[in-house]
Amino acid sequence: MNRFSNAERPRSGIARRVSNRKNRMTQESAEAPAGLLHGRALIIMVSVIAALGGLLFGYDTGIIGVALLGLSKDFALTDGVKQVVTGAIIFGAIFGVFGTGAISDRIGRRASILIVGLIFTVGSFMSALAPSVEFLIASRFVLGLSAGSATQIIPVYIAEVTPPASRGRLVVMFQFMVVFGILVAYLTGFALGDAWRWMFGLGAIPAVILMVGMLLLPESPRWLVNQKREAAALAVLHRVRGDHEAARSEIAEIKDISARPEGRWRDLFAPWIRPALVAGAGIAMFSQITGNNALLYYAPTILSQAGFGDNASILASIGAIVLVNISTVFGILMVDRIGRRRFLLWMVPGSAVAMAVMAILFTGGMPQSAGLQYLLIACMGIYMALNCSFGVALWLINAEVYPLFVRGKGASVGAFSHWGFDLLVTLTTLTLINSLGTSGAFWLYAIISAIAVVFVIRYIPETKGRSLEQIEADLKAGQFFPRDKSAPAPARTG
Repeated sequence: MNRFSNAERPRSGIARRVSNRKNRMTQESAEAPAGLLHGRALIIMVSVIAALGGLLFGYDTGIIGVALLGLSKDFALTDGVKQVVTGAIIFGAIFGVFGTGAISDRIGRRASILIVGLIFTVGSFMSALAPSVEFLIASRFVLGLSAGSATQIIPVYIAEVTPPASRGRLVVMFQFMVVFGILVAYLTGFALGDAWRWMFGLGAIPAVILMVGMLLLPESPRWLVNQKREAAALAVLHRVRGDHEAARSEIAEIKDISARPEGRWRDLFAPWIRPALVAGAGIAMFSQITGNNALLYYAPTILSQAGFGDNASILASIGAIVLVNISTVFGILMVDRIGRRRFLLWMVPGSAVAMAVMAILFTGGMPQSAGLQYLLIACMGIYMALNCSFGVALWLINAEVYPLFVRGKGASVGAFSHWGFDLLVTLTTLTLINSLGTSGAFWLYAIISAIAVVFVIRYIPETKGRSLEQIEADLKAGQFFPRDKSAPAPARTG
């Protein structure tokens, strides 16, 4: 009797464990939406819907450039107040990126993006209904919380769902949606004139679409593996890859990488991770201090103060932003073909030259001849178009280079660097122009652009065509360096 009971207990325990495992796998599989889209169609839908966050980011940061003209008439804004109103969204973004990495690691990428959409909606309505400048500043701060979170989590979500062969092209779709959102903002501002309340309120429309769209999309398989929900992760990868064995192989690779404990903030400064931190935070810094957003936020104001009419200033800015959109499409098509590093080295030197030409044209004040004025506007467009290469590479590099166990935190640091230096530029542009003159300020940006070229040569490696796990292996092996640097170099310094 005792032997019978003892023999039965192991079988019963095994049966219970098998039953529990089956139930858990069934439950987890159900958590990954079956959906109607698979393979390439699903990949495109993931990127398009998620990149709506990029459109919101672009619209809400770009709309202030045209709204300032109407706001100045209603509230008699000084240059200092203009900088605060413009910078409020950026100040909020800095707070947004700090917590987003840890939150997205805890509740998931998908849920985090849904929250981002909700905050965008609330902030848009608050801005539209603002009864005072102080309330508007607070409303823009709320929008900044969502904008900063979007720049951190959406590129990571796309990078973790899409395959390496198309990851670069699809992640930089986020940047295209950013510049497209800026174009939409300027066109909206031109159409609405001084109706700045409508300009702000219309930002709620894509925010609602973002939330609805994200309800139809799966969670990141890499995050699911980190949560020990392998069946759900396998279901998502099967939908994306279309090959069950390839999905199983990728799950095994992700499990091997994710076996490490959850990362801490100080882990980002570990010697083997530090090169990724320098590349990610550094490219984010140079994307701002080279002056692109100084023109984005203040081009209509600068041109208006220089003698252009309000409509002419907006139209000239729209022309420049159209060039930025064309350049971004070029980047989307080329970044997986020629690589991130080479793309930067093709574009950034030209932006330094274009900024220097603008500095020369502004010597002695606004050019008086029509020909030189057209040349100035052309150089402004060329500069912004070439400098947008930073935007194409920025989010992609920060989504790729960090190890999985600190990827959310690493992307937060990149986004914090982006927004922190964006705030610095926003709060100093008009002050610099008043102190140094427009020519002097533009010469400063041209010099910084030249320094950025040196940074890319020295610190940005090529990640084209490599899986996220291969990039992490390069970091561990001390092989994370520009491909035109000799391999023994890290050994000599390490």
